[in-house]
Amino acid sequence: MSATSPVRPVLPPDIRARKGGAPLVVLTAYSTPVARLVDAHCDIVLVGDSVGMVIHGLPSTLGVTLEMMILHGRAVVRGAQRAMPVIDMPFGSYEEGPEQAFRNASRLMAETGAPAVKLEGGQHMAETIAFLTQRGVPVMAHVGLTPQSVNTLGGYKVVGRDAEAAKVMADAKAVEAAGAFSVVLEKVPSGLAGKVTRALAIPTIGIGAGVDCDGQVLVVDDMLGLFTDFRPKFVKRYAELGRAADEAIAAYAAEVRARAFPAAEHSFPDVLPSKEKK
Repeated sequence: MSATSPVRPVLPPDIRARKGGAPLVVLTAYSTPVARLVDAHCDIVLVGDSVGMVIHGLPSTLGVTLEMMILHGRAVVRGAQRAMPVIDMPFGSYEEGPEQAFRNASRLMAETGAPAVKLEGGQHMAETIAFLTQRGVPVMAHVGLTPQSVNTLGGYKVVGRDAEAAKVMADAKAVEAAGAFSVVLEKVPSGLAGKVTRALAIPTIGIGAGVDCDGQVLVVDDMLGLFTDFRPKFVKRYAELGRAADEAIAAYAAEVRARAFPAAEHSFPDVLPSKEKK
């Protein structure tokens, strides 16, 4: 008798089939508790390499390792019961060639249980995406601003204005032809993003790419107001949890210093109260 794992309600073919339908809702998560919160409302939970900046305090995503993605990927998969987990392939784990990419993508999937990976790059990564998808690795592509290439791009700038528009379109079509089940468009002008979305048969997921994409993704710590080092133009703050946390920690510190906490209700007596005789 063989044991099989339960099939998740949302898998890559389901996401691909959502093209042109209700917008896909995507947020990042890096821990089990946050994955559970995201899972209740989203279609995809992305274990982004943004974890390096948001959780580990790195200056960019370039210092993120495969081991870090596996660690956080495992935590998120434990918390995602409905939404589909997708794990970013970190810088240096796939660019060398298709074989390297397959080794590391298969390790990510095998050691976390996630059903798909995401990697950055357009036409130059098409061969790698095709190699992966032909071998059972579903790929979410990522074009436009690709943060792992920030040093080459010269910063976190908008990609796709003027002469760059044709390249963004060509990149998107290349990853679709290679077998990607969806593609992230980051910091692409809204008009161009709409054209790309209409030109593709796979869903586009925008981040700073306007309202016409087939879905939207944000870093959860950005939209909750937990990460406050900087705030990209495309981020809408739906809460200010960082401010609320700061106020709560300040109140706790003040009560400890004033010996107002712990109070009697937070402490244990030396002798238990006698039980009343029945």
